[in-house]
Amino acid sequence: MVIAPACLRPLLVVLPLGAALLMATSACGGSDAAAPAQSAAVASTEAAAPVSTDPAAPAAAESAPAAAAPADPAVKEITVTIAGRKVTPPPDRIEVTKGQTVRITVTSDTADEAHLHGYDKEAGLKPGTPASIEFVADETGLFEMETHESGLQLFQLVVR
Repeated sequence: MVIAPACLRPLLVVLPLGAALLMATSACGGSDAAAPAQSAAVASTEAAAPVSTDPAAPAAAESAPAAAAPADPAVKEITVTIAGRKVTPPPDRIEVTKGQTVRITVTSDTADEAHLHGYDKEAGLKPGTPASIEFVADETGLFEMETHESGLQLFQLVVR
């Protein structure tokens, strides 16, 4: 069976859009992989636009980058749980970009206080109740997030 080239034109327009949507929806908002996936989604739709000569194709291709590209930088979600003096995920360095919004959510099994040094942001921890800190990372450097009463290091925030 031979497929005529005219039949392929709609497929060439829809295929990159479908791939872009798949990449954008499968990216985890809390990981560093979200930004490259979104960039790849935009790049794939922009690269595919010139392939089609169908008059309806430019309208579809022009709308794809606007739908896939976020208007604001993504919020970096950081979630930490403390149970039996064990921090999950284990303390590590987490990188964000200067100017990016950061939302830290800490849930502890004991009363304490979570504190982000350098930014002087803190949240009171009540057993079993998530506490959040949200701010714009406007200072570059290395900042430690810890609990005051138990002295646990939760992570180090690197702002570049």
